[in-house]
Amino acid sequence: MRFDSFAPGRAAGAALLLASALLAGCQSLQSSDNFLGVITPYKVEIVQGNVITKEQAELVKPGMTRSQVRDALGSPLLTDVFHADRWDYVFTIRRPGAEAQQRKVIARFDGDALKSLDTGGELPAEHDFVASIDTFKTSRNAPPLMLTDEQIKALPVPPATPPSQVEPTGPARTYPPLEPTT
Repeated sequence: MRFDSFAPGRAAGAALLLASALLAGCQSLQSSDNFLGVITPYKVEIVQGNVITKEQAELVKPGMTRSQVRDALGSPLLTDVFHADRWDYVFTIRRPGAEAQQRKVIARFDGDALKSLDTGGELPAEHDFVASIDTFKTSRNAPPLMLTDEQIKALPVPPATPPSQVEPTGPARTYPPLEPTT
C-alpha cells in the first residue's frame, strides 16, 4: 500500500474515531473505583469534630459547670457569640470501606450551669463505634495476644539451675574512670 494514495479525509476520520474511543475509555476509568480491577486510588479519611459515645454522655449531668462538661466531652466544635448558652458538638467521619457517620450533640447552658444535653438520638457505645469504623477485617481473626490462666499453667516448667552454675555471657567490660585521678 502506498501512503501517498491515502486520502486526507480518511486520516482525519480515523484520528477522530481513535480520539473519541480514548476519551470514552478515560470516562469509564474515572467512574470506577479501580483500574482494571487491580489498582485502586488512595482515598483520604476525613474525621471532623469530637466523637461522643454513650459512656461520655452518661457522665454529663444537668447542673455541671462549663469546665466540667468540657472535661467530659472535650471542646465543642462550634461556639457562637450570639448563642452563648449553646455548645454544638458535631462529628463526621468518612473512611474508605466504612459507612459515613454524622452526629450532633447540643449542650445548653443557663449561665455557667448545664441545663440539658440533646444527643439527637441513641449514641453508640465506644466498642460499637470502634467496630463500625473498623476496616481491617482480618484483625478480627487474629489470635489473642495474652495467654489465659489455663494456657499459662499448661506451659512446661523450665529446669531450675543453681545460681553458682550460671556463667556470665559475653566479654567482661571495663570502663575508664569518669574523672581523672590525681
